[in-house]
Amino acid sequence: MLNKSNLPSKICIMCEKPFSWRKKWQKVWDEVKYCSEKCRRNRKKAKWK
Repeated sequence: MLNKSNLPSKICIMCEKPFSWRKKWQKVWDEVKYCSEKCRRNRKKAKWK
């Protein structure tokens, strides 16, 4: 059984919180930038620094 601590993780570019690998992202993990659909939808509302 996989242990969650052994899974790769990234930082969401929208909310800056860490998120872990999910099986549905298996083939596109390199392109994943957002932790959730909500962050992805709100990307245009971000205040760029």
